[in-house]
Formats: sequence, structure tokens, C-alpha cells
Amino acid sequence: MLLLGAAPPAPEYTIEAVRYGTIRDFRTSGLVMGADPAERMNIAMVLWLVRGDGRVIIVDSGFHRPGWFRSFDFSDYLRPDSALLQAGVEASDVTDLILTHAHWDHMGGIDLFPNATIHIQREEYEYYTGPAWREGGSHGGIDEEDVLDLVRRNMAGKVVLVDGDDVEVLPGIRAYTGARHTYASQYLLVEGDQPFVLASDNCYLFRNLDTHTAGATFRPEDRAGNEVALERMARLAGSPTRVIPGHDPLQFERFPSQGRVARIR
Repeated sequence: MLLLGAAPPAPEYTIEAVRYGTIRDFRTSGLVMGADPAERMNIAMVLWLVRGDGRVIIVDSGFHRPGWFRSFDFSDYLRPDSALLQAGVEASDVTDLILTHAHWDHMGGIDLFPNATIHIQREEYEYYTGPAWREGGSHGGIDEEDVLDLVRRNMAGKVVLVDGDDVEVLPGIRAYTGARHTYASQYLLVEGDQPFVLASDNCYLFRNLDTHTAGATFRPEDRAGNEVALERMARLAGSPTRVIPGHDPLQFERFPSQGRVARIR
């Protein structure tokens, strides 16, 4: 029985990681500051599927624009909407798409999910649709066509702007900022009996957590904030083992996996 005035319990969402490809021989020093420049690794290209409370939610959307295939050594690529089918989800069934940040491999598939309402930090949206492209701005890793798609979705009334840190995006899912992987990147806490943090690129690898070492940040001076955020993620999740990094293939070994899908919760 729910007591008068008490908040309803958070939905107990399921969480799955869906792998849509691999980048081979990626420089580890681009993921963990101070790593040996000669070290290379294969990294997983991932989106996360969260289901419950009558919603089908994806966190990030992958990419499919041809130009990016020329920039990296890809293998086993499957377009994100096709990869999602392996979890039993049609692209048209996705109700919500939460973008952690605007980089090409996270925002580059929004057009594949036409029925989804997109959730993105207000400052991320405003920066990459404006000042990033003017003198003094920075838009490395941002695809112009992705930005135009995002603006069109906003004009169609399908974008919700998230205002800052520790904000409920959807029931039982909260957004946090401060890691500064991009101008205003966010990471997510999925509440429940066992809470999980979906860190995306605010924490590339479990190694970032284990060594308390930042990955790429918007500016070098943001490194300290990223490292503080790593500690905060572990506190929010209740354990560093329940923080899910953005590109670590180990998530498909540490959690029960079948094909391209790992069941996180």
C-alpha cells in the first residue's frame, strides 16, 4: 500500500547492452589518460536498451553515416536498428532515446528511431546547435548532419531538454552532469533494487574506474572533474561493478550474453 504523499516506487527496468560493431586497434591512450601510446585494443560500439513502465528506451543511438567508416577500422558492424532486433525490439517501438552526448557514434542514429522522443541536456543542445560552429567554438567529433536531424526533431516537438544535474529524465532514471566529455555530457542512473549507472563515454572502460583515470574530456582542464565524476558514479550505483562504461567489450563478458546482447539487469 502506498502511503498518502509517498513517492511511488521506481520502475524495475531491465537493462541490456546491444553491440552494433567493433573498432579495431584503437589507441588505449585515447581512452585512458597516461596509457602507453603503443597499446591498442578493440573497443565495443554499444547502445543500451532499457525496458519497463510501458516504455522502450534506448540510451544513445549509434551511427550509420558512411563517412565515419573511412576514419576507423570497423568490424562486425550492424546498423543500430538492425542490431536492436537481436534484443527483440523494432526501431518503431522505441518510445524514448536518451542521448548522453552529441558525438557521431552516439547521436548518429537518431533518424533510425522516428517515433522516439529525444532527451538531451539543454546546454549540450544549445552549444552544438550554435556556438560550437562559430569562432572560438569546438565541434570535434560532431557530425553536421546529426545536428540538423536533431534540430528537425526539435521543430517537430520530439526533443525534451534536460536542465542540469541530478534531474529525473523519466520515472526511475536520473541524469547527472559534471564529467565534461563533451560540452555538457550526461550519464544516467537507472534506479531499482540494484541501481546501475550507464556512463557512456564519461567513462570509456572499466579501467578508468579501476585506476581513477579520466578519458577524453572537452578541454584538458576538465580532467579533474571527470575523475571526480568517476567516483560519484560508483557511489550512485552502490558499487563500481554496477557502472557500465561506454566502449568496454568486457561488459559482454561480465554479464550474461547471447550474440550481440548482454543482460545487465
